Amino acid sequence: VDTYYKEKKFVYITHRLHSYAVDPAIYLETSKISNLVGFAVVSNDYKAKSNAEVEKLFLNKPFEIFTSLKEAKSWVKTILNNE
Repeated sequence: VDTYYKEKKFVYITHRLHSYAVDPAIYLETSKISNLVGFAVVSNDYKAKSNAEVEKLFLNKPFEIFTSLKEAKSWVKTILNNE
């Protein structure tokens, strides 16, 4: 983040091709990244989406779940334009 997005607002997109969960506690630290303005999960997997719904509760930033990268990228543009 410091190398590529120093002093530049960004949205993180994770494209989850396989189902896995992230320790929700990591989002408490992730929320402290001042120039991170949003987080998107892209997946077609029901379990991955369910896990992301739980993770969403721990991030103090806009967090959305999508079924396609195209949808996620469109949302990113909206978020960045509103910043």
